[in-house]
Amino acid sequence: MDERVFKVKVGVPIPEWDSRHRLPIAGFVGPECKDSGTIFRINSTYMDVSEQPHMMRQWLAGGILTAIAFSIIFFWFFVFVVFFSPQKLREGGHVFFAIQLAVSAIGFAYFSFKFGRDEIFSLTRRPIRFNRVEKKIYAVRRRKFFSAAVDGDVIWEVPWSENTIFCVHSGRKNSADEDTYHIRCYELDAKGNVIRGFAIGREWDELDGMNDLLCQWNYWCWYMNEGPSELPQPLLFLSEHEGFFESFLYCMYEVSFGLAASLRIFLLPFFAWMAIHRILALWTCRPPVWPKNVERVSLVEKDDPFLQPTGGTPVGWAQTSQAHRTNSYPSDPRRKIPDWTGIKDGFKNAKQWQAEVAPRNH
Repeated sequence: MDERVFKVKVGVPIPEWDSRHRLPIAGFVGPECKDSGTIFRINSTYMDVSEQPHMMRQWLAGGILTAIAFSIIFFWFFVFVVFFSPQKLREGGHVFFAIQLAVSAIGFAYFSFKFGRDEIFSLTRRPIRFNRVEKKIYAVRRRKFFSAAVDGDVIWEVPWSENTIFCVHSGRKNSADEDTYHIRCYELDAKGNVIRGFAIGREWDELDGMNDLLCQWNYWCWYMNEGPSELPQPLLFLSEHEGFFESFLYCMYEVSFGLAASLRIFLLPFFAWMAIHRILALWTCRPPVWPKNVERVSLVEKDDPFLQPTGGTPVGWAQTSQAHRTNSYPSDPRRKIPDWTGIKDGFKNAKQWQAEVAPRNH
């Protein structure tokens, strides 16, 4: 459920399910704290986190590239029918066929532009920066083409405070997406209607996913409220310079982290095909440019003891998987929440959050 396609609805109240699953910034929501593969970099000042579509962008890229191909094909047939066909436009059925081709070409072109402007010729990543010093979140939203070097790309800024609403968002009810979840940030006007919103991190599936989502929220809250000193290592540091093999692993792990080796081999052509879509889209994009005002409040000391990734720290799925095999990087780093007074079993706690009304939201 790509948030660039299923956008936040502006001008209306927060969806009821979301409002009944609000996430507190002052406390924890589960018995454990861990990252699930959302972090690009971390230090004493800020932490750069992925946006929700980052891990699954190959799907939109594949759809956009297919739409572009169909638009070109229909346009080519339209030109042939109008200008090079022996019959040209002498018959009524011939005219109707030419109109159909033109409408199809325009329709696919419109689809390509509407959904592709944040994927093709856009940004290689749209990080969301948690700045614990400023107590603010800076989210890269869109590429600027002509003034980025001076002004930076389009950034949304929200305070890390109770006035900013963070919720669990679920997929569409009675659909295949019903048991998918991600974390959304909403800004509201004085009447309680949504001004804008964006999704943070990644998408999680079913009960296991809800448990990981709550662990993830605990991780971000711990960083913003307590700092990085006692946080477990992230699952991995996402690569800021993604190559083909890294794209291939995104496509494989997005389907399932625990896929059997036989299934991975069987689906190898599919993963490679999706990786081609992802890498073709990335080749048209450039890295994001932070505005100077964000850079000024994101200064990091050279000897910052919490600056990561650095040195021998593995970056990306490939390096981290290799580090797991050599036991040089933990495979499932996590930590218990101290003084947690809720349900001790993380899955039972997650089951309550899957209900129509989450704990603490009654």
